[in-house]
Formats: sequence, C-alpha cells, structure tokens
Amino acid sequence: MTATDVPSGGGGPEAGSEAPRAGAVARPVPAGLDARVAPVIAIDGPTASGKGTIAQRVAATLGWHYLDSGALYRLAALGALRAGLGFDDPAAVARIAATLPVAFAPDGRIRLGADDVTDAIRAEAVGNGASRIAVHGPVRDALLALQRSFRRPPGLVADGRDMGTVVFPDAALKLFLTASAESRADRRHKQLIEKGISATLSSLLQDLRTRDARDASRSVAPLVPAKDAHVLDSTTLTVDETVARVLALWSARG
Repeated sequence: MTATDVPSGGGGPEAGSEAPRAGAVARPVPAGLDARVAPVIAIDGPTASGKGTIAQRVAATLGWHYLDSGALYRLAALGALRAGLGFDDPAAVARIAATLPVAFAPDGRIRLGADDVTDAIRAEAVGNGASRIAVHGPVRDALLALQRSFRRPPGLVADGRDMGTVVFPDAALKLFLTASAESRADRRHKQLIEKGISATLSSLLQDLRTRDARDASRSVAPLVPAKDAHVLDSTTLTVDETVARVLALWSARG
C-alpha cells in the first residue's frame, strides 16, 4: 500500500506541554510476544516537523509509553563530543552508543550517567552531530536493540526517522509527519528564542535543508516514508489538530 496523504488545515504547530517520558530504559519485549499486546505507533519525519510533541501527546492520551529515538542519537553525539571523538569515526562512536548509561525520568529529564543532559543534547552542535553519526551503520546497529527495548505493554508511541521502516517494521500504525522547511525553521527559531538561545532564521533554514538532504540520501536507513505509512503534512495544522488526526487514524483501525 502506498503512502497516504492526509489533507491539512488550520494554523501551524507550536511547542506545547510535554507528556511524561518512559521512567527508564525498558526491558526488551520477550521473544514471541504478540504485537497486539504491545502495539507500536511509529511517527517518522524530518527535523523540527513536530513529531516529538505529537508523539508525546498521543502517548499521553492513550496511556502508552513514549520513545524519543532522536534523543538517543543526540546522547551518542554528546558522548562522542565529551570523549573527544570525531563524528566520522563510526567504530569509536558505535562503542559509545552501545554503552550509553541513559535514563528517561518521569518528569521528562534525561540523564547520561549521573549528569542531567536534558538541555545539553538540544544544543545545535549536538543536533548536527546526531545527524552526522546517524549515517553510520555501526552506530545505528548499536542503538537498534536499545530502541526496541522501549516496547512494552500497553503500547509504545515512537518518533524518529526510521521507526516504521527499520526499528518497528511491524508497527500497527505508521505515520510520516512533515512540514515545509520554512515553517519548521520558524518553529525551531521560536523554540530557541524562548530558551534564550541566539539563532538566526536564515541559518536555521539552511541547517534544516542540509540535514534533510543528508538524512534522505544516506545509504543506511534513509529518511523516507514507509510504504504503508500515512503522510501527514502539518504545515498548516495546530498541535491539537495534528494529534486529533493521528488518534482518528488509530481509532479507524478498529
């Protein structure tokens, strides 16, 4: 089945209140566990498409667990930076990724070992690093089992770039959330300004376009919609409208 376009309407999403994250890295689902016991809603999309906010809201509404897979790549990039490693050293970065002492607290804080790195991993330099290390097969392999370990009853909402194509190919519902580069740059600019971080709209737009090209052209797990994904353009949708459409698609499954 080809990707399904969902029509848009309304205003543009803005950063809203976040739902609680998983309390800690979950144990893997036992082999052979029926996917209906721990179904997955996979939400993929480019940088700043709003997929994180949408996934958190959907998870909170359903009472499910939530996985921010992008945070894991950012954590690996931060770990590489702190270790003085280059982003173009796949083997070394993969070793960092395979042993990440990560914990997601119920209040949304993220810890790397004893350090609270919630804000540190949102720095633009770390985001760029995450995009660069994501092209390396060994790094993606190192993080695959960790991502899958978040899947547990009653269900999981996972956001990222290859949730529906690689990490959870059996996801019960797959979505590809997108928006124009201009609207995504504007959202990111507002988020950074609210956090007191200086940034120019033009540089953010250029950065997003560079990341989009890199993510879409990488040889390993490129950023593309799964063949059975619903494509949802949120350029003119509010957060509430986008969440409502995702929940409607879930309910429509019967």
